[in-house]
Amino acid sequence: MVKRRKSLPALTNIEKDPAHHITGPFLPQTPLGSLTPERSNSPDVRRHRPRTVNSHLRWAVIPAVSLRVLLVPVILSLIWVLVSPILVQLIPQFSPDLPNPFTRFFLLSNRVPSSSIDDPRYQKGWSDLLFIAYYVVFWSFVRQSLSIYVFIPFARYCGIKKQKLDRFAEQGYAMVYFGVMGAWGYRIMGQLPTWWYRTDAFWIDYPHWDMKPELKRYYLMHMAYWIQQLLVLVLALEKPRKDHYELVAHHIVTIWLVGWSYLINLTLIGNAVYMSMDIPDSFFAFSKLLNYLRADRAKVVSFVIFIFIWTYFRHILNFYILYSVWFEYDMIPESSKVWVWANGTYLNWWMKYQVFTPLLLLQFLNLFWYFLIMRVLHRAVVGNEVDDVRSDDEDDGEETKPQSLKED
Repeated sequence: MVKRRKSLPALTNIEKDPAHHITGPFLPQTPLGSLTPERSNSPDVRRHRPRTVNSHLRWAVIPAVSLRVLLVPVILSLIWVLVSPILVQLIPQFSPDLPNPFTRFFLLSNRVPSSSIDDPRYQKGWSDLLFIAYYVVFWSFVRQSLSIYVFIPFARYCGIKKQKLDRFAEQGYAMVYFGVMGAWGYRIMGQLPTWWYRTDAFWIDYPHWDMKPELKRYYLMHMAYWIQQLLVLVLALEKPRKDHYELVAHHIVTIWLVGWSYLINLTLIGNAVYMSMDIPDSFFAFSKLLNYLRADRAKVVSFVIFIFIWTYFRHILNFYILYSVWFEYDMIPESSKVWVWANGTYLNWWMKYQVFTPLLLLQFLNLFWYFLIMRVLHRAVVGNEVDDVRSDDEDDGEETKPQSLKED
């Protein structure tokens, strides 16, 4: 009983915290049954003053700077195309077959030489790190551009004011990103033997070291996204939430899972995990946007749909994956149950736990968030607590511009 009493205030604080990324956006923007906001004793939400951005990190918050960074490899690549024929004529030792060194920043590299032109395949390589670094900047450019030029003007047009502009823009970007990547992951899974979560294909014919170009591009761009998101949190490039460390833990576990699965040639299971995360996240962000817009009926319908989608993808399908890792792991060919780097085989006996552990940790985080979501649903159904706790304090005070606008 003592433990329960101690835990209840903490959960209540989370539910009433307008800065919490799960429950905060679902606090009513005005009390139900009222046309104007009414304030009560609400939690004190401290104002966040964006930290001064180091000159080397301006690309992370200013779209014009990130665009310039993105253009550098493209321009150098074009210069190489124009100059290399001249160098071949002037320098006899210069090989005409020397690949363009700058395209590996924005185009896939490490093509399998033996693969056909009609069905090209790619393997992993060190130049993938350059591709990831380039798309970390790319996602920063997309995030800030959508926020500044699309979602914040739209939010102002809809009457959303002050600091809720930044939160609205964050959820708008999340909806676009996860919607696009969820649809892309669905398309890719349709090309793979794992379609629709046929889990035995994760292990049969392992190692799956040669990837379709679309799968490799999808995988590396996802990695770049999560690194960029972790950078945003660690460097406090956006207003921090009270569940800051919870989100940092989630991002670290995700990068751990993505990196290891890519390294040990388990991209098929990685695609399945990505899909189970991306699709519900897009619906989640959409529900948050409707709440910020005070579309009461639409947000209720979207939230109910979201709960079913979250339950199916984040829990039912994830438990299928966990079951597969634990019980179907031995379907790997005997010749592949050894760590031999040259052969692309890494799944010895202990690697099973290396794969299972981050998936289980991710599921624990999902279950914690699921519990909070169910509490939000319960509070909405009961209806007695939703009109008092609320949330217009989130935008009290002076209106502030996004950090990126201040820096420009």
